[in-house]
Amino acid sequence: MSFPEAVELLAGRAGVPMPARDERAERKAEVRRSLYEVMELATTYFTEALAHNVGARARGYLLDRGVSGAMQQRFRIGFAPDSRNGLKEFLAANGVSLKEMMDTGLVVHGEDIAVPYDRFRGRLMFPITDFRGRVIAFGGRALSADVAAKYLNSPETELFHKRQTLYNGQAARQAGYDGKPIVVVEGYLDVIAAVAAGFEGAVAPLGTALTEDHMTLLWRMSDIPVLCFDGDSAGMRAAERSVDIALPMLKPGKSVKICTLPDGLDPDDLIKQRGRDAFSELISGARPLAEAIWGFETAAGIPDAPEQRAALEARLRERAGRIADVSVRRHYSQAFDEKISSLFTVTRNSYGNRGNFNRQGQRGGARGNPKMLVSDTLLKSRLFKGGAAPDIIPREAVIVMSLVNHPELAQVRFEDLAELEFQSMPARQIMAAFLDLVMVQPDLGPHAVQEALIARGFGPILDKMRNSLARQGIWQADSDSAQSDAETGLQHALALHYKFVRLNRELKAAELALGEDLSEHSFERLRDIQNQISSVDGTEALIEGFGSLSGRVTRSL
Repeated sequence: MSFPEAVELLAGRAGVPMPARDERAERKAEVRRSLYEVMELATTYFTEALAHNVGARARGYLLDRGVSGAMQQRFRIGFAPDSRNGLKEFLAANGVSLKEMMDTGLVVHGEDIAVPYDRFRGRLMFPITDFRGRVIAFGGRALSADVAAKYLNSPETELFHKRQTLYNGQAARQAGYDGKPIVVVEGYLDVIAAVAAGFEGAVAPLGTALTEDHMTLLWRMSDIPVLCFDGDSAGMRAAERSVDIALPMLKPGKSVKICTLPDGLDPDDLIKQRGRDAFSELISGARPLAEAIWGFETAAGIPDAPEQRAALEARLRERAGRIADVSVRRHYSQAFDEKISSLFTVTRNSYGNRGNFNRQGQRGGARGNPKMLVSDTLLKSRLFKGGAAPDIIPREAVIVMSLVNHPELAQVRFEDLAELEFQSMPARQIMAAFLDLVMVQPDLGPHAVQEALIARGFGPILDKMRNSLARQGIWQADSDSAQSDAETGLQHALALHYKFVRLNRELKAAELALGEDLSEHSFERLRDIQNQISSVDGTEALIEGFGSLSGRVTRSL
């Protein structure tokens, strides 16, 4: 029965007088009920298409990703054929009006569109349900690499408000009631992999970062949900944004935990490569929010100078000051003060003795906090302090200029290029602008690409990159080099870059290990990784016997 009918029935049983019926509200409820029926019809169309011959490629993709038939049925996964009118004609044959198709976001329409057409085409389809299990939207994953948007969600509609919806929310809510952990991951396939491994409380936001509304929904399921993030720089930024959202909303007993995936793996990859127990251990080891904030603020190393200590203290106090609840704010301030006190109250004399390390990593004769027993040399080294990244990093310049001068090389590696982690801000900005250009206009030639980048203000940095590479004799990225030579140089530069990124992740882990265990072994491990990073920075390409197509046979990079 409808909501007003249910209220009327219950009011009669309880002996409560009913207010006058709102005919306008009832008409609106009737419209919504009709739209739910439209979404159910669309779900049927997509699931039947997946089972049909036209869905063979999509079924192959699901097989490759390890999504079982049972999980496909549970999540009602489907396929949208690559047709502009397939769904529209199916719905029309079942009595659905064009207005209902538009109101549910199933077709694309507008003043400049003469004939509305299917929104989802050539995509794997994931139905999105509300907390009553009714389909309210869809998420579609492209199966072709040449599509601009890998994922496409339904637009905001009468039924669907993405800031107030979580994928797998209905099942996760029941899991939370049953005492199972609520785990927030990034995407549809991550949720499905987690559920298949027994983590029924896995959910994901839909096409948006975590919002205040999402936090409210999560706290209705669990007092302390776990937010799971990739271990790369993008994942760390997402973790910090989520902390900024959650912090002001904390209440007594209501918080979050943070866990970071290893080696850039997502939950789907982690479960497949290392098994359910690895993911379970990761969730069990999630850090409380206060510990996560401390980790963010000290990620670059433990400060040494008094003014740096003061800056850390000010940042932590500012963080705690964002918490609206007075009681929680006071306890966070106290926790941060205790950490700072335990870290900085030991006098210089307590670590001035340069005796040998004992088996616990402490120097003989020293007293106080072991974290302060590290030498002045180490505290002042780049291992802890780091430095501002330069404008031009040759390896990154090779990648950027190879693509700018040979944009066709980007076509087969869009996703990999979009996930590159560059050190220098100019390289990151140019790469983002370049990908925007060639994804929208894949046929742009090098001249048009450079003109477009110059128009966006990147002319000076392109000149700096070009001149820097010319001074070093790196010719493979030139506009006059043959495509095959440019591709060889690009592949080598990418290989070096991936090695550099991996080593930096290992460096972060080694720094954290040194913070826990100030032993000679931990320090030597840190120094070894730093030396490897320096080696990568100074590596020239050992590419022999190529370049004849460009009129070059020299060896360089």
